Amino acid sequence: MTDISCSFAGVSLKNPIVMASGTFGFGKEYGALYDINKLGGLSGKGLTLHPKAGNDGIRVAETASGMLNSVGLENPGIAAFLREECPRWETLHLARIVNLGGNTIDEYVEGARLIDEDAAWRKREGRTAVDMIELNISCPNVKAGGVAYGIKTDIARQVVREVRAATSLPLVVKLSPNAEDIVGMAVMCQEEQAEGVSLINTFSAMKIDITKRRSVFDNMYAGLSGPAIKPIALRMVHQVCQAVTIPVMGMGGISSAEDIVEFIMAGAAVVQVGTYNFVHLRAGEQLVDDLTAWMSREGIQTLDEIRGIL
Repeated sequence: MTDISCSFAGVSLKNPIVMASGTFGFGKEYGALYDINKLGGLSGKGLTLHPKAGNDGIRVAETASGMLNSVGLENPGIAAFLREECPRWETLHLARIVNLGGNTIDEYVEGARLIDEDAAWRKREGRTAVDMIELNISCPNVKAGGVAYGIKTDIARQVVREVRAATSLPLVVKLSPNAEDIVGMAVMCQEEQAEGVSLINTFSAMKIDITKRRSVFDNMYAGLSGPAIKPIALRMVHQVCQAVTIPVMGMGGISSAEDIVEFIMAGAAVVQVGTYNFVHLRAGEQLVDDLTAWMSREGIQTLDEIRGIL
């Protein structure tokens, strides 16, 4: 029998396929297309302490083998999420991950505290809506002139340390490929008691409208995702897996069962699927079936047989 179940940061998943933040909303829309409980988990739309309207102008543009996005973390804010989305999340049978952003350490910490407080209240009632927090340190540090927290390890250390102290939920830190030293960043997360890391977030990239003689995006640059970044993401995941003992969520351009297997072989405990959700609206369902079929054909009974074999 083929068994594709696994665990991450103490949370059991029926399979290693998690939908990436910003590509799956909070699951409601895709849930109307297929049973998302077939998935291992979902990382919800990135949340900030206060609601955000997002960026003006064009937000998404296609590019060769990928896409660019400049959404700007549009979201309803943590309070609205806890009030309006969590009752439905309670009914889901998959790992439910809150992706937490912020422009200041105080915002990160207060957001984590509110999520933790809500989780504790639901636990006392015998209910669960959130299984872990994914800390997005790719957000701009306003006090540092807009430089992302995830670029410099010493700046990131403070936000990871303080958020870790603010919640008892499993903490996963999402790493940016634009970091000065992504391996050093992952090691720091382990030192600060994070239960895992996820990588990679999008690459800073650009697209120019040659007719208008300007960037397509009002913010000039945007985030590149999709198959174009997969080989680099795979290399970074492998390097990080060699350096830390905490589990790794690998992501970046995954669009097939074979892609998932590559990340698992590189050492990832689980994977996240993002851009492929826009290409194939039933991507999660398809990937679960295809991964099971691939393992069956190869005579592999569990993912542990191939995890980290490189």
